[in-house]
Order: sequence, then C-alpha cells, then structure tokens
Amino acid sequence: MKVSKKIVLHFPQQTIDKPVVSALIRDYALDFNILKASISPGEEGLMILELTGAQKDYDRGIKYLQEVGLEIQSLSQDVLRNEERCTHCGACITMCPTRAFSLDLGTRKVNFDNSRCIVCELCVRACPPRAMELKL
Repeated sequence: MKVSKKIVLHFPQQTIDKPVVSALIRDYALDFNILKASISPGEEGLMILELTGAQKDYDRGIKYLQEVGLEIQSLSQDVLRNEERCTHCGACITMCPTRAFSLDLGTRKVNFDNSRCIVCELCVRACPPRAMELKL
C-alpha cells in the first residue's frame, strides 16, 4: 500500500551535515517533496517534507531518521477556510509563501488550494475576520 505523509524534521546541531534526504531516496525508495526548509550549517534546522512510498519503506525511513538523531513530528493538522466568515479581503494572498491563495479576477473572490498549504499558519494570523482555522 502506498502512503503519502507530511512530516516536520527538526535537525539538532550535530545532524545538520548528514545527507538524510538522499538516503531516503537511495536506501528506502521514498519520494519526497520539500515544502519548507530552514537549515544553516552549525545551527539547528527545520524541514517540512511530504514523503511518498510503500508503507513498509516509509516506516523503515522514519526509523532511520530517528536513529540518525532527528526529531520527527507528524504534520497532522490542516488549515481550513470558514466560508461563512471569509470576506475575500485578500490579506491571506500576500502572506502565503506557497501561493495557496489566488484572486479570481472575474468574481474578485479569493480561492484557496489546500493541497499547496504547508500549514505555516501565516494566513491564520493575518486573516482579519478569522476565517482561516487550524483543524487538528
């Protein structure tokens, strides 16, 4: 069975220089999509990945990441838009780093593509009518 899961990797300082993503491809047959990354040599780092592959390979890959010393957090929350509250003001458009929001020029309404969302929560904080909500 094939799975696709979003995870957050926390890199302690001593693990920054380890090529963990290439190992996931080479040794565990996992495909990945880097959704967000902030890693600096000599410092701690953070990476949000979407991993796709067979369940057994995914489980083995996660075990490998833990053995290397990475802290793994499941990204089990989603951002949802409360359509009743949304005023289509566009504040979310300017804040979103992945362009999950777009303006329909014909209707002047804001479209939200949840599949592009990386749950950074910037839209939640920027939304004046509080139409953007976290679903845990």
